[in-house]
Amino acid sequence: MKKRPIPLGRPSVLRHTNSHGILKLLRESGSCSRADLVRASGLSAPTVTNVVRDLLSANLVEPLGEGPSSGGRPPDMLRFNAERGCLLGVEITSQNISFLLTDLNGSELDRTEVSLARKKTTPDAICSLIGEELKSLLRRQMKSRDKLLALGVGVPAITNVDEGNVLLISTLEGWRSVPLRAMLSKIAGCPVIVENDTNLAAQGEHFRGSAQGVKDFVFINIGTNVGAGIFLGGRIHHGSEWSAGEIAYLRLPSISRRQLTIHEFGELESVLTSRGILKSWSEAHCKSSRGSDKADVEALDVLHLAQEGDGCAVKVVRQHSEIVADIIVNLSLILNPGLIVLGGEIGSHPVLIDFVQKQLEGGEFAVTRIASSPPSRQSVLWGCISLALEALPSVLLPPPAL
Repeated sequence: MKKRPIPLGRPSVLRHTNSHGILKLLRESGSCSRADLVRASGLSAPTVTNVVRDLLSANLVEPLGEGPSSGGRPPDMLRFNAERGCLLGVEITSQNISFLLTDLNGSELDRTEVSLARKKTTPDAICSLIGEELKSLLRRQMKSRDKLLALGVGVPAITNVDEGNVLLISTLEGWRSVPLRAMLSKIAGCPVIVENDTNLAAQGEHFRGSAQGVKDFVFINIGTNVGAGIFLGGRIHHGSEWSAGEIAYLRLPSISRRQLTIHEFGELESVLTSRGILKSWSEAHCKSSRGSDKADVEALDVLHLAQEGDGCAVKVVRQHSEIVADIIVNLSLILNPGLIVLGGEIGSHPVLIDFVQKQLEGGEFAVTRIASSPPSRQSVLWGCISLALEALPSVLLPPPAL
């Protein structure tokens, strides 16, 4: 266990700080003894004993019995009680709502998905669906409502994270200036974190994906939409008006220069997305080498055909990869990240990544490493859980009244 001194303060603040520090050490270590906590924290043995006693009484720490002896009396082992509660991640899209339930260590307990087909998608209707599925998940895990300690929600929209307000979701009914955090707090009865889905995907990649241990990187999602999550100094970068990473509105050569408006799709979304690839395929009058009509081809089919060497598909994908490479170069020159993670059904496809890497070969500076994030990783949900885990200490140990 790495030594981490715990700062001092006034008595009430000191006790709170000590408890936070010891709980953090326990969460990181998995299991340890009181002697381990003394060495790692720099606190005295009596102080550690008092803190552990308080944590035990709060059911935040669980005794494991005696550990292996190094020659003397076997130590009493402890661990953080991850079963003390649970966390929930929710991703809202235009097609469905996905759920991920974990314990307080972030270990998966359950997951499910609710289709929005033929359902109302107003804010009230979506919140009602979330509330119903929340009850069902807790029931399956035999947990009471008070065991849910934090809820993270990802939305496909610019979001004021401080206030928990969603500015606009054009693909759902009535989603304009929606106070989503306030609405869900009444339903869930716990702290709620509302965040842009692409930002959460970046958070999820940092938590348990391709960007683990990387402090400065950019996640670029290319699928039915285009967006970027910017991670700087180990944290999501939101910008002054929460719109950092809205690369769908980037102006590039040969793209229209109309004024930007939040109520309309960005120009890049008509070029780089699945719709854009199919449009290029159609305009090129391509026909699948398999003999199927072009109207029957999906965007992923075009990528698969390019991977197989189909000439027309290769031309379409190369054209799109050049735009992606331009975006990566521009972001790299401005931010100089150590990594670019490409995600989404289009962005993570091996043939697109291969073409992009070839476009970037030969650069002499602001060169960045490229990695992929397959949609199966469900980075948005894991980003929700990651932020919930960050918020957990203040939920478990609220600050003392001053």
